[in-house]
Amino acid sequence: MCGIVGFCSINKCTDESILRSMRDTLAHRGPDDSGLYIDQEHNVGLAHTRLSILDLSSLGHQPMSNDNGSVWITYNGEVYNFKEIREELEKKRYAFKSNTDTEVLVKAYEEWGIDCVHKFIGMFAFAIWDRNQQKLYLVRDRVGVKPLYYFFKDGILLFASELKALIKHPNFRKEINLSILPHYLRFGFIQSPYTIFHDTFKLKPGHYLCLYKNKLVEKKYWDIVDFYNADPIEGTEEEITLELENLLVNSFKYRLISDVPVGVFLSGGLDSSIVTALLQHNIGSKLKTFTIGFDESGLNEADWSKSIASYLGTDHTEYYLSVEEAANIIYKIPEIYDEPLGDHSVIPTYLVSQLARKDVTVALSADGGDELFCGYSRYKAYVRLYEKFLRLPKFLTNSVIKSMTSLNPSRVDDFYRTFQAVMPEVKEIKDKYIKWRDMLIESNNGNLIEMYKCNLSKWTTEELGGIIDYKYNYSYDAAYVDTIESMPNNELLNKVMALDFKTYLPDDILTKVDRATMSVSLEGREPFLDHRLLEFVARVPLKFKYHEGTSKYILRKVLYKHIPRELIERPKQGFVAPLSRWLKGELHQVVKEYLNEDRLRREGIFNSEVVSSYIKDFYSGVSINVNKIWFLLVFQMWKEKWT
Repeated sequence: MCGIVGFCSINKCTDESILRSMRDTLAHRGPDDSGLYIDQEHNVGLAHTRLSILDLSSLGHQPMSNDNGSVWITYNGEVYNFKEIREELEKKRYAFKSNTDTEVLVKAYEEWGIDCVHKFIGMFAFAIWDRNQQKLYLVRDRVGVKPLYYFFKDGILLFASELKALIKHPNFRKEINLSILPHYLRFGFIQSPYTIFHDTFKLKPGHYLCLYKNKLVEKKYWDIVDFYNADPIEGTEEEITLELENLLVNSFKYRLISDVPVGVFLSGGLDSSIVTALLQHNIGSKLKTFTIGFDESGLNEADWSKSIASYLGTDHTEYYLSVEEAANIIYKIPEIYDEPLGDHSVIPTYLVSQLARKDVTVALSADGGDELFCGYSRYKAYVRLYEKFLRLPKFLTNSVIKSMTSLNPSRVDDFYRTFQAVMPEVKEIKDKYIKWRDMLIESNNGNLIEMYKCNLSKWTTEELGGIIDYKYNYSYDAAYVDTIESMPNNELLNKVMALDFKTYLPDDILTKVDRATMSVSLEGREPFLDHRLLEFVARVPLKFKYHEGTSKYILRKVLYKHIPRELIERPKQGFVAPLSRWLKGELHQVVKEYLNEDRLRREGIFNSEVVSSYIKDFYSGVSINVNKIWFLLVFQMWKEKWT
């Protein structure tokens, strides 16, 4: 795993010392080697930091060229089927000097051009400079496991694995895009292709860019929606389950290809358990597994992880996170995540990465299972809302929504009596009432996009209007709109899973894992995100994924062949930290430092009095979603570090 960085300019060549300083900000992504290449004639530069995983020799040095120096690459990632592609190229008379997948990528491009991307099974972000055609390509993998940022303005293109590298270039302007801030505050992440800075973007998953004669063209080469829209797979439940298991085993085993030690993050949940079970069943040695625990009832899954590891016979390591360690990690967050990310599970993710790095250089994470197999509990809410409420006669839904709009949130009992016949699962608490009230109002006309946004939002639109102290134009929902409009005849849950797959998964979950692992020079791999598996699961009939209220139905059938049901069947918790207790206790000082009224008033972004009111309520015991405070805190810490 590596870090990549580069530039292309129509005006003048970037000085080698500048390129080197950009590259060196990514040393944590690749501490084993580094290099750079500058084409002075065409004002193009590529640089690289290397974490050696395949062919640990100097033959893997990057940037790497083809035999005649007409094609150059800087590459971050793994193409797991590189040996098969190499054999195909050798039949076409290509010779190889190394055993790296990087050299395979270069020569695959020589043979097939940019269409070579369709042959790759893996995770990747790379830049290819074709001197003969004078074209620079930037390519990101289908799902977005590997990051790729770019800045394009005034005739210069800058690109890198992380924002911090771009900031080092003198042409880069650190101008905060305040219009994107409301999106971050609602969801805790910034949706591709946008970033926190103006003129700076994330390359969207499944896309590539081509820069030619100072014109930048983007092209999509893969989209999971195409497979949701394809004809469903036919077969019995047993036949589809068997085919799924074969695909899982093949995908998981591919992620073991390495010349360095490999381990697995074992949270004790269904997804990480099936990764561990299938791999331990199919390899001849003990698999190394790692987990983080908390001294917090209701959040700790370390005991379950230990039981599963014991049953499977893995070489298991666990570690309990203390509040003192959490405090130290919080101060590291702005450096690790150089764009605001409000997912507080970054804390245990960083620590489990640090723990694993002591024994392995590669770790497998089980992300993607929820988005593929209908795993999130909110999916059940969508079904109930649509099937039990929005399909009622319009005069009934309008009447209920009208009464909810005028109802004071404090009168929860009245609301609950009105609504319990339709949705008995709604809890008798103020935040839940406000959430469902706003969700129903915004989805009154069956607007799935607004319902989706409202359900995931930590701050409502009305609340944002109170805390943000400037006017903004909120118009960053293209991915939501495009996804829904491209699936007109698909089922509700397929649409919602596709939305999460294209937004929440790459921009929150995968970002979290990539930065946490790479910050300690650990390569993170995602075995559920093999595109062959994704294409298959997208076409599996929904009844096999969500069956009579059971999520991940078909995945459970595979898992229960290898692990007893009683080790898995328990309420879903997720990989989260006891954040509320921490912020109200030992970390209270951090909140006071960054969210005090004087500081907010001086900076002028947030309404200091309104924010202070929320913080006062939080500490006085009023029911306030802790993420509201956390998202503000993370932004303020980021702002201090990078602006």
